[in-house]
Amino acid sequence: MSNADYLSYGTADFALAPYGPHWKFMKKLCMTELLGGQTLEHHLPVRCDELKRFLHLLYKKAKANEAVDVGAELITLTNNMISRMALRKRFSENEDDADKVRKIVKEMCGLAGKGNVSEMIWFCKNLDLQGFGKRLKDVRDRYDTMMEKIMKEHEEARRKEMGDGIKDVLDILLDIYEDENSEIRMTRENIKAFIMNMFGAGTNTSAVTTEWGLSELINHPKVMDKARQEIDMVIGKNKIVEESDIVKLPYMQAIVKEILRLHPTGPLITRECTEDCNIAGYDIPAKTRVYVNVWAIGRDSNHWENPLEFSPERFLIEEGSGNSQLDVREQHFHFIPFGSGRRSCPGATLALKVVHTTLAAMIQCFEWKLGMEEMILWKWKRDLG
Repeated sequence: MSNADYLSYGTADFALAPYGPHWKFMKKLCMTELLGGQTLEHHLPVRCDELKRFLHLLYKKAKANEAVDVGAELITLTNNMISRMALRKRFSENEDDADKVRKIVKEMCGLAGKGNVSEMIWFCKNLDLQGFGKRLKDVRDRYDTMMEKIMKEHEEARRKEMGDGIKDVLDILLDIYEDENSEIRMTRENIKAFIMNMFGAGTNTSAVTTEWGLSELINHPKVMDKARQEIDMVIGKNKIVEESDIVKLPYMQAIVKEILRLHPTGPLITRECTEDCNIAGYDIPAKTRVYVNVWAIGRDSNHWENPLEFSPERFLIEEGSGNSQLDVREQHFHFIPFGSGRRSCPGATLALKVVHTTLAAMIQCFEWKLGMEEMILWKWKRDLG
């Protein structure tokens, strides 16, 4: 069993589960309830609150002329959003449950991505040559203990009807777990594994994409100025941009598309054949894995003009670009930052909401530029109130 399989409770999760009844049920559940439009709408106040907290923190640091690690603060922002949406808890400076889960999941993701010699060489499969066995068991046991505690707290609150009427992701999963007539019976391991997927796939990815976007904009001040002009013209200077405003900001949308083209959150996508097949005369046996280089596809000169140039204009309708109608979740195989097909990322909608709004708010509220020794200089532009 690979590191990732062990950490995901033997593929009891959603991301690594084999195609079959459980995976299809979880996919349907993700698209309709867990990450569906209604659930995202219910948690809109959570995302708005966390974004305001983030902006106030930057404002406080700027006012005190303090240095700030923007990348680290973006990760904290997305962690807080996921923590509150999934568990109704937020990261804080204290060692609370949400912070412990965040740190444990980060450690689990690091171990899952490491090459394990024991699984690569068949006669070493029973040997723990790199000491991963002990580390894997330790971190999964700690995660299991922490999640069991959080789940029992939720169950106790549900029995006492102590909730505020708005269900978090864990509540929805517990509803299915307790429903004896559910299409697929969900285990506690399934729930723990899915929450791990949310933290692992939903925090660093959005934060890193936003950080890449800010980096590109700092290096292309004309693009940033154009984005700021659009925001000021459409939104005005008396309120902070919101998720519902993004649809009215086509240049901002083009910027995010260009960021995803050059800096996809998943540079490599893995797919596996479910059965024997023949492609272009080649016999491909079942279980064969293929790795799709999304990073290279986004920079392919056969599909993109000046592929290494950061140019959001390539996605604008008024520029007459053939790429203006490209959507990040459609079947345009030269632009698949979230993958494609059945295994495409179910959290794409949430990720786009977070990246669009966060980056737009940072452009709107601050001036960003490179200064001496390539340090990022920024100052507050307007009062948040």
